[in-house]
Parts: sequence; structure tokens; C-alpha cells
Amino acid sequence: MSGTITTPAGRLTALARAEATLLGRSRGTLVAALFVPLVLPFSVWSATKDMDLEKSGLTPGTVVLPAAIGFSLIFAVYGALVGVFTARREELVLKRLRTGELRDNEILAGSALPAVVTGLAQSVLLAVGCTVLLDVPAPRAPHLAVLALLLGLVLCALLAAVTSAFTRTTESAQVTTLPMMFVSMLGSGMAVPLEILPDRMASVCELLPLTPVITLVRGGWTGELSAYETLGPVLTALAWTVLGVFAVRRWFRWEPRR
Repeated sequence: MSGTITTPAGRLTALARAEATLLGRSRGTLVAALFVPLVLPFSVWSATKDMDLEKSGLTPGTVVLPAAIGFSLIFAVYGALVGVFTARREELVLKRLRTGELRDNEILAGSALPAVVTGLAQSVLLAVGCTVLLDVPAPRAPHLAVLALLLGLVLCALLAAVTSAFTRTTESAQVTTLPMMFVSMLGSGMAVPLEILPDRMASVCELLPLTPVITLVRGGWTGELSAYETLGPVLTALAWTVLGVFAVRRWFRWEPRR
């Protein structure tokens, strides 16, 4: 590959194509990435019947839609990539790739690209589905939704790389991903909107990695976030992104754990 592909784009494309082939052979990963995010929004929709949404100015649609996108990011991107990074490391694939022309950032990006594209496509599909089925109006501030999705994709890929550093085997990835998944689903506004939580609890939950993403997605559809209210989530997401880049450079493992 190094003799025929000399440009960064070519190397990245070739690696992403190979990774997509390997990802397609992993049935367990595909089930978790493709089907779980499609099922979980129904549980959130059922839970909204017991929530006092009108008091917070929310509707079932504006609760389920951001949650659906959050589930896609958690399972299709974060969960899938922890397994991918861990498996490629333990199989010595990452070590071999570093001996060629590929740079470290290209290896990580190329390995992550299929899962990121899957998460992006699934998020768009879920957004369209929620809009149609739950009678959600068109987004009033679509730029916020787009920004949120891009930040979420990058952040989940970074968090997956960090988590893989503490994951010994692909089997143990099912355990090491649980803290991030549970904290995000319960505290980032997916299962329960922050608007109906006690103020102190909501203030703490606002600092979680995926909370800014959910907040901006919901704000993109409702159009109720002012410029000042948008600044906080954006800065929080950027802070987590910078921290994620630092953590990957500091702790990511390229060789098997012994």
C-alpha cells in the first residue's frame, strides 16, 4: 500500500475501506451499532408520558429526537470504536501500520471513519424519522444541530480511543464502555431532559461530555437558545475535545497490553 498510495487522502481512504470491510464482518458490533440506537428511542418516548414536559416547554418530539441522536453517537461511534481500536491493537494491526507511510493521526482517523460515517448516517435517519413520526417541526436553528453532530462525532471517537487504552481485550470492551454509556444516557439529557432535573443536579450534568451535544441538538430544533446560551455548551464541548486529544496522545496504546 505504501508504494502506490502517497497522499494523505489516499492512505486514509484505503485504510477506511479496509476497516469498513472488517467492521462488516463483526456481527456483534453491527447489531449494537445499527439496531440498539433504533430501539432505545421507543423507551424514551414511553417515558415521556410520565414527565411534566409542558412546564419546561418541551414536547415528546424534542425529547426523543436529541436522545435518538445521542444513542447513535454512544453505540454506533463510541461503543463500536472502543472494540475496533482494541481489536486492531491486540492483533498487531496498529503496530504494523505505524511501520509504513501512515502517520499516527491518519491511522486513528482511518480506523474511525467507517464508524463515524455510520453514526452520521444513522443520526440523520433518526432525525428524519422522529420528525415524521412525532410531528416535530423543521429545525429553527439547523446550524446548531449540525455543529452539535460534528462535535459529538469527533468527541465520541476521541473518548473511544482513550477508553481503548484501558481495555485489555475486545471482550472486556463490553465492560469498559459501560460507565461512559450509563453516565451519558442518564445524565446528559437523553433519558431525562436537564430541564426537568433539580437545578444543582442539572448544573453538574451540564459538564458531562455529551451534554453539550444534546443541548445544542435540542436548541437547533426549538430555536430557543440565545447566543449567550449557546456559548456555554460549545465551550464545554471544545474543552472536552481538547482534553480528549491530550488524553489520546498521552495514553493511547499502539501495542498489545501485556
